[in-house]
Amino acid sequence: MTTAYWIVAGPLALLYLYSGALKALRSPDRLRPMMAWVDRVPLPALRTLAALELLGAAGLLLPTTLLAWPAPAAAAGLALLQLGAIPVHLTGGDRRIALNLVLLAVAAAALGLSVA
Repeated sequence: MTTAYWIVAGPLALLYLYSGALKALRSPDRLRPMMAWVDRVPLPALRTLAALELLGAAGLLLPTTLLAWPAPAAAAGLALLQLGAIPVHLTGGDRRIALNLVLLAVAAAALGLSVA
């Protein structure tokens, strides 16, 4: 893997490790102040999102240690996750999607760098 990949994928993986751990371990009541959309999502869906984020982060970090295919799969999955998050934010009256757009762009860059 190139240095550019790690510059992009490293912070992205850390962010998703943090976000996934929060969603996996905290109750919706404790998540609500930072994630207003948790009331519109059932708890099993929230825990599934947590698992997907944690798996995506692991996939971004595994390529040089085990296999090459997890990185592009993880980056594509995290990009798809953000494509799904944007409508959730917009339909709930939360128009703050700037972070989602940035995460989508960074995941797309990680995808491009992982297949290059």
